Amino acid sequence: MRLGVAGPVGTGKSSLIALVCRELAHELALGVITNDIYTDEDARFLRSAGVLDPERIRAVETGACPHTAIRDDVTANLLAVEDLEEDFAPLDVVLVESGGDNLTATFSPALVDAQVFVLDVAGGGDVARKGGPGIGRADLLVVNKTDLAPYVGVDVTRMVADATAARDGRPVLALSRHDAASVEALKDWVRVMLAAHRAGAHVPQDPGPMAPHFHADEEHPAGGILHTHA
Repeated sequence: MRLGVAGPVGTGKSSLIALVCRELAHELALGVITNDIYTDEDARFLRSAGVLDPERIRAVETGACPHTAIRDDVTANLLAVEDLEEDFAPLDVVLVESGGDNLTATFSPALVDAQVFVLDVAGGGDVARKGGPGIGRADLLVVNKTDLAPYVGVDVTRMVADATAARDGRPVLALSRHDAASVEALKDWVRVMLAAHRAGAHVPQDPGPMAPHFHADEEHPAGGILHTHA
């Protein structure tokens, strides 16, 4: 299963991925692809955290707006994921981290099977009410760093309620890496999503909007296919 992790700058996407790897690497075969515009900083952070074999953590430098490489032209990420899958097959989950972006960042279903959108309490208690495709339609919305709420004046219960109202019943998880119950809930969600994916019971969704995009293919007569999602 390919699991995308997106969200604004500083919400804790890399830390969430590190947490998933640290907690589940003993039971699942994992790999990670990170995205940054001009650097491999997130990949280096994850390697230094020692959560996986460093060779299982690879970086894509997008050179442009982060969501371009996860939504509009996924070629660089798709090739990186496929190389990782080939080198370490069989893998259970490949986590693909978007570069930090804004509330519009979503993954193409051509790249990932499910996606997590990450907010954090330090970004403001009202951010969940602002909506957007990631907040509204990602498979899981994480309200991260809840242990910081008392220091930034955020009511976590209210923020989660706002997020739940924006998502039409899709799951919302209030998470702190220091809170064992919320960490277990995150692990359980990954396990359930993986089981649904393996059973063919989960269909990748396009949170949209999504521009027409080109999938490179060296064997195609035109060099690839221009692809559009309805």
